[in-house]
Amino acid sequence: MYYVNREQIDRRLQAIPEIVEVLQIVVDKWDKGLSLSFAQERALHLAIETVTDVGSFLIDGFIMRDASSYEDILEITHKENVFNNTIYNCLIELVKLRRPLVQDYYEWDRSSLHPLTKVLPTILNDFVTSVKDYLDRELGTS
Repeated sequence: MYYVNREQIDRRLQAIPEIVEVLQIVVDKWDKGLSLSFAQERALHLAIETVTDVGSFLIDGFIMRDASSYEDILEITHKENVFNNTIYNCLIELVKLRRPLVQDYYEWDRSSLHPLTKVLPTILNDFVTSVKDYLDRELGTS
């Protein structure tokens, strides 16, 4: 029997609508303003952390192989059919932004809208649905 911490997964999934809302505001109101740039950076960073936290809970709960990196978390959960190729490909590009956002932030281009900012709202919403569907398939409804 698996112990999957659905409560912690759900808490993280509940953060996604706010992240999506900020990303949509940034796209709709982008004017190269500093506050929108910082909002974009923070929303991208929170999206990375949320997606990988959920993946880590799934890996731990379903006793999947240990992940060695953020990309590996996504690869493992993708191979376990938690989400489809479209979501996977976008999220891989997203987690590659972690280092630039967290460690090399002083080099981040704040003058332009990052291309992922436009597509992430849909991808993140699809991720939530996919994770919930996966949990229902594997464990039954909560």
